[in-house]
Amino acid sequence: MNLIVQKFGGSSVADAGKLLHISQIIKEARDEGNAVLVVVSAQGDTTDALLQKARGVSEQPSPRELDALLSAGEQISAALTAMALESFGVPAVSLSAWQLPIRSDGVHGDARIEDIGRERVLAELERGRVVVVTGFQGVDAAGDTTTLGRGGSDYSAVALAAAFGAKECRIYTDVDGVYTADPRLCPTARRLTRVSYEDMYALSHAGARVLHDKCVALAQEKGVEPEVRGCAANGPGTRVCAAGEGGCVTGVTVRDAAPWAAVTLVGRALPSLALEKDAILALNAASIVVQGVDAHERALTLYVARERGNEALRAVHDALLG
Repeated sequence: MNLIVQKFGGSSVADAGKLLHISQIIKEARDEGNAVLVVVSAQGDTTDALLQKARGVSEQPSPRELDALLSAGEQISAALTAMALESFGVPAVSLSAWQLPIRSDGVHGDARIEDIGRERVLAELERGRVVVVTGFQGVDAAGDTTTLGRGGSDYSAVALAAAFGAKECRIYTDVDGVYTADPRLCPTARRLTRVSYEDMYALSHAGARVLHDKCVALAQEKGVEPEVRGCAANGPGTRVCAAGEGGCVTGVTVRDAAPWAAVTLVGRALPSLALEKDAILALNAASIVVQGVDAHERALTLYVARERGNEALRAVHDALLG
């Protein structure tokens, strides 16, 4: 069985039109002769809306009850995705974490997956169905629902790909891969065809929102090579694997680090005094004052005024990656 795991985030399942669009992507993969296992997040801002409901009745909701509430968003998405697929004539079934089960530890709000049951999914795949699984969810030893923390659906997808020996694990996002910088902030950013596990982990830790670092760590541990793709153009994206593209610097991120903006370079050659000097010179040329520098393995962070963070990102990127 050639199995493909496809994960779709909240913006990809936000409304009926987008659900029908991803159903076409899923159908294409199935029509190519693959068995398909789909992982979905909650629609759009559903999780934030549920959090607001919780805070409306309790200033400090129980972590157990909060997980029970928040997990509802993924269940809605999974059922709607299965319905959308069936409207295209594709047999599908939605399954929640407890139905597999996806067994986790008992840490509510940031659980880790310990084991995944295979029988139900394999039986459904043998029946020719697309299996749509709720991301972000687990079930602990007591039978209680847990949630997997930020980036939990990506984490679910990688864990499922490892458990079922999937041929591919495709993570669909708003952008068509991993870029040398956020292309929405830096027009000269370029898409990478491959990025190493180590660099992807460092980029995620530094604020890149493509994949969560917990997901990347699991992928490296299990030997899964997730591919980040865009929903708008269903073509090759960026593969996260053992050997990334060459180069001393892989990418640059910016994040809020109040009272400053933190601009972080990531790459195998870092930290490097020569690259640090080049980055500072680029910022000086843009009249941006460096307030501090922090160096770690595979990373170099420069702190600048918050209002100039995006400008600093572009200056450093174009000097070292342009």
